[in-house]
Amino acid sequence: MSTLSGFYASTDSLKGVYYGPGCVATALPKLIRSLGVKKGLIVTGRSLATKTNVVNKITDILKAQDAYAGVFTDFSQHTPIADINACIKAFRDTGADFIIGLGGGSPIDGAKGAMYRIHEQTGVLPPPQIAIPTTLSAAEYTMGAGYTNEDGEKVAVTHQLLPPAGVILDAELAMPTPSRLWISSQAGIRALDHSVESLYRPSVSHPVKILCYAAMADLFKYLPISKADPDNVEARQRLLMAAWMSLWPMKWEKWSAAGLSHALGHRLGAKYNIPHGITSCLTLSPVVAVQARLASEEDKQYLANSLFYLRESSTGSIDGDILRLSALIAGLVERLELKSTLREYNVPKEDLVKLAQGDDALEVLNRIY
Repeated sequence: MSTLSGFYASTDSLKGVYYGPGCVATALPKLIRSLGVKKGLIVTGRSLATKTNVVNKITDILKAQDAYAGVFTDFSQHTPIADINACIKAFRDTGADFIIGLGGGSPIDGAKGAMYRIHEQTGVLPPPQIAIPTTLSAAEYTMGAGYTNEDGEKVAVTHQLLPPAGVILDAELAMPTPSRLWISSQAGIRALDHSVESLYRPSVSHPVKILCYAAMADLFKYLPISKADPDNVEARQRLLMAAWMSLWPMKWEKWSAAGLSHALGHRLGAKYNIPHGITSCLTLSPVVAVQARLASEEDKQYLANSLFYLRESSTGSIDGDILRLSALIAGLVERLELKSTLREYNVPKEDLVKLAQGDDALEVLNRIY
């Protein structure tokens, strides 16, 4: 059997990750049976529903199982709270008992946000979600969800019951995703951001850090291949699995926030409507450079070790290796034609101090202005 296809399960709450081109046809019915659910609401975005046949494929599978409840397509970028409330209404109106989060980080995170609010309002267990990503955001592996409140501020919620109960990684469903969206926005560089920041994120175990190195290596290798050949199914499948490794599903004793790159990305994205993948293109490289000065010795060593997995020679010093990693990330962003500045997104210079909330973050923002 090809290593591009298979099955994995880690905990009782995660019934399984099915992966491989074309696997959705058999994986989705298996997950429905294992969860014991009856009617699924597909939660997705308008573009996927109107410009591709992906939603129709999932609808046909659900109807064949007599498990179709309906489709909700009104999740937009940065997941506004109004969209979450509308999703909850659709879930109740259609009589659904599970959700299929289909698409990028917005619908998958949005579905988690809806699940959280349902649990908050009723006190009962939230409905299960089956996540079918068509980008590389890796939102399907976390117990956290982010949405934008009425004031335009990013809100984060976490709960042990929020991770999807099943994940399907089918590259054939990801083929219609436009190349730039696939490579950047909620996609490849975002997954690289997860991998790198997990090297100094609190409570990430050593084995998971090793998976992050593998994710980084595949992202550096296959993102340029996928950009050059958007129809390459193998490259897209490899990248879906790299995103999986970048945020390996695990049960946290205590949820820990990601690093400075993610924090800045959330602030920039919510306030200035910059896609999260693009915020990672902006912030990750300079944030890594700052770690050469700020990180603990142990975290510095983890960052420096990245060069070995990327098959790059050491500079001869730990700090030098971290700066080399920063340069490699910047080079990848430029190679993928994703380099930009805050000025290009009309971020006022006078806003930087408030956005930064600290001198180190301000240094990063000034570098990318």
